[in-house]
Amino acid sequence: MVALGFAAAILIGTGLLLLPAASLPGSDTSVLDALFTATSSMCLTGLIVVDTATHWSGLGQAIILGLIQVGGFGIMTMATVAGLVLANRLGLRARLNAAAEV
Repeated sequence: MVALGFAAAILIGTGLLLLPAASLPGSDTSVLDALFTATSSMCLTGLIVVDTATHWSGLGQAIILGLIQVGGFGIMTMATVAGLVLANRLGLRARLNAAAEV
């Protein structure tokens, strides 16, 4: 489910970056450039194939910023879930060890 949500966000971001209003006049965006930019933004790597300031319009930059935010929320959510699962496991082990010693 998480992977499908991640892929869906990347595909939606790619579609939005392909809109004519997302790039500056005279800039031509290929599907591969939009896909790479959306994926890089969601993964928070910061890799680019076109210069962000000179290729993307304000709308395109806002879309990229939104993808970065969604990717960051996803990473923080997964880290929180992993921490809660790990904390519950350790708590249960500690309780079992304490019960066995009594």
